[in-house]
Amino acid sequence: MFKALVLNQEEKRTISSIEMLDEATLPQGEVMVAVDYSSLNYKDGLAITGKGKIIRNFPMVPGIDFAGTVLESKDARYNAGDKVVLTGWGVGENHWGGMAQKASLKADWLVPLPQGFDSKQAMMIGTAGFTAMLCVQAILDGGVKPEDGEILVTGASGGVGSVAVTLLSQLGYTVAAVTGRVETNGPLLEKLGATRIIDRSEFEEPARPLEKQIWAGAVDTTGSKVLAKVLAQMDYNSVVAACGLAAGFDLPTTVMPFILRNVRLQGVDSVNCPSEKRIAAWNKLVEILPASYFEQACTEVSLDEVPKYADDITNGQVTGRVVIKL
Repeated sequence: MFKALVLNQEEKRTISSIEMLDEATLPQGEVMVAVDYSSLNYKDGLAITGKGKIIRNFPMVPGIDFAGTVLESKDARYNAGDKVVLTGWGVGENHWGGMAQKASLKADWLVPLPQGFDSKQAMMIGTAGFTAMLCVQAILDGGVKPEDGEILVTGASGGVGSVAVTLLSQLGYTVAAVTGRVETNGPLLEKLGATRIIDRSEFEEPARPLEKQIWAGAVDTTGSKVLAKVLAQMDYNSVVAACGLAAGFDLPTTVMPFILRNVRLQGVDSVNCPSEKRIAAWNKLVEILPASYFEQACTEVSLDEVPKYADDITNGQVTGRVVIKL
């Protein structure tokens, strides 16, 4: 038997409950994992409270990522006792996720926990930090060097953006950070390594097809008209790593940045990401992320406390990371 947070739907309302389940109720998978830690993300909060249409089928165990220890494996790549981490692949949405003491899933979805991180640290990084590393890697792969100019990060105070600022500054890039709360978030972003803080309102005005060339590279976590403004300001042969749709699905731009300035727009999807890329990203995080990152505000909660924190996180009342000790 194992403990889990289970979501069900009653009269179109999402109901959460803490239950003791038998292993036979787990989805079929190649690897069974004892979950050490999961994390509570904004998407999890929307799923648990029912404020967002996140869950595709019920019953569902939420939790979009987790780190733990292999119990059983039918795949030669993993043995009992191996430490692993999981992000993406739709767990917590259409496959049972991390908010349970046990998980069963495909071996391809797992990544060996890199030496240098423990399970709690992996969840302090979580899906957001992993996505940030994929964005930074896209800029590195595009050949953009620190001496080429400033790198812009939009949505810099969010989970992905803040880690991207940290990683880029650690790599020697000059980073400009965009946030909607300059007075509140500016000092923290400067501490993370941003050399300039820009109010988001400057990127919410309609963009001309081409504007003054400013940025050698960019990490955009916002999308829509903000991304259009970013594209209009990119240098020749620059790279934009885009991973967010917070502002919407539309992109009101033209082909001019791509044709006349050879701007390269790289889409970053942390859900359907090949295993080799996942492993490389986690290993790179060990190499780049400073130890001071783990000094950030972090709240450790039990599974029983998750419903309360889920409501708080969707209401903007939670600061820093929330990790769940299973």
